[in-house]
This record gives sequence, structure tokens and C-alpha cells, in this order.
Amino acid sequence: MNRTTRISAALAAASLLALAAPLAASAHVSVNPNSAEAGSFSLIELTVPNESATEVTTTVAVSLPLDTPIAYVSYVPVPGWTAELTTVTLGTPIEAEDGTITEAVSTVTWTAEPGSEISGGQLQLFPLSVGPIPDTGSISLPTDQTYSDGTVVSWSETGEDAQYPVPVLYINDAPAADHHDGDSTAGDEEESHDMGIEVTAISSDDGIARGLGVAGLVLGAVGLVIAIVGRRKKADQA
Repeated sequence: MNRTTRISAALAAASLLALAAPLAASAHVSVNPNSAEAGSFSLIELTVPNESATEVTTTVAVSLPLDTPIAYVSYVPVPGWTAELTTVTLGTPIEAEDGTITEAVSTVTWTAEPGSEISGGQLQLFPLSVGPIPDTGSISLPTDQTYSDGTVVSWSETGEDAQYPVPVLYINDAPAADHHDGDSTAGDEEESHDMGIEVTAISSDDGIARGLGVAGLVLGAVGLVIAIVGRRKKADQA
């Protein structure tokens, strides 16, 4: 293997590592962005990876808080999935811009159409528009993930050692700096490599920024290889 080939291989490996690092946070169900401003209307995305080696994900259901209810909830259609909003009557009505709200969405359930299930090594994003964001510390969003064999994984656990940590939207509290956070990449790189996660949909600003960064790295690598090849050709001609 000549020097140019070795350099090309090394740069390609570096580019792959740069691509793998942003996927580390996808090892668990999470909400992105994982923070919002009280009183605002926010577009958040529930990120759901398939962690089964043999089964596909057919249903995803996220529970919204009723102690600090969100007045307005709507979903962005996801191709190949149907969404259903379940509402309940509030014990204590809340005041909103359009008047008094007596009902609130308690659960959003997405069901895959045949052929659109989340397969092994894939993840899917489920966007929600929510607001006004309650003026509280944080909101837990317990999520049930149902597989094709009927197994239900409940992402509702708390604590640093939780196997199935609950997705959390931070409002006045500072986001926890552990490896379960949607914005964190440290500590999970090896896990994401083992799982071979493949992103099937990216629509957040964070994903775009990371993609541009990786593109810049790849273009820089290509430019360096071209420069080295050019120098070698000139040297050979001399």
C-alpha cells in the first residue's frame, strides 16, 4: 500500500468516526431538543431506535403530563405511520389564549403501516408541536415501544443506572449531564457501534449542523488527497 492510499484510508476512517459519534445519543428513546422555554410553543421530536435483533417496532406511545397539562398538542405526519391523540377531561381546567381548556391530550400513539416498521439498526423521529410549555422544572415523557412479537418496552425509569430511562424535556431545570441525554455523545460511542444504528430520518437543526460538519471534514479529506497525488505526479515528472 503506497503512502497516498494509506492516507486516503486513514482519512476515510476518521470520517466514519465523525459520522458515528452523533448517533451515539440514539441508543435510547429520547426527546430532541431536550430543553424548552416556559410559555413557548416548541417543536420536539421523539427519537425511537429499534433495539431488537429479531423484531421490528410496530407501535410507539408517549404519555404527556396531566399534573402540568399542555393545552395544545399536534403531530407532524410521519410517512408510513398513523397517529392518534387520546384526550382526557382535566380535573382543574387551565386558561389558554383561546379561553378555558377543559380537556388535554394524555397520549399520542403512532402505529406503523405494513412495511414501515422500525427495523434493526434503524431509528425513527416522531415530531410534536406542543405549547404553551408549562412553567415547571422538567417534564417526563414515558414512552411505550411495542415490538412485532408483542413485547412492550416501557421507557419510564429514572436514575443514573436506569436500563430504560424516561425521556425528559427540561424547562427550568438544567439538563442532566449523563449519557442518556439526547444532546450527549460521550460514553455511548462504543454502544452505537455495536448496535449499528442507521438514521432513517433527520429533521432537527442539530442533525443538520452535524451533517454539515461531517461534509466539511470529508471535503477537506478529499482536497488533501488530491493535493498529495498532485505533488507525487509533479515529482515523478521531474
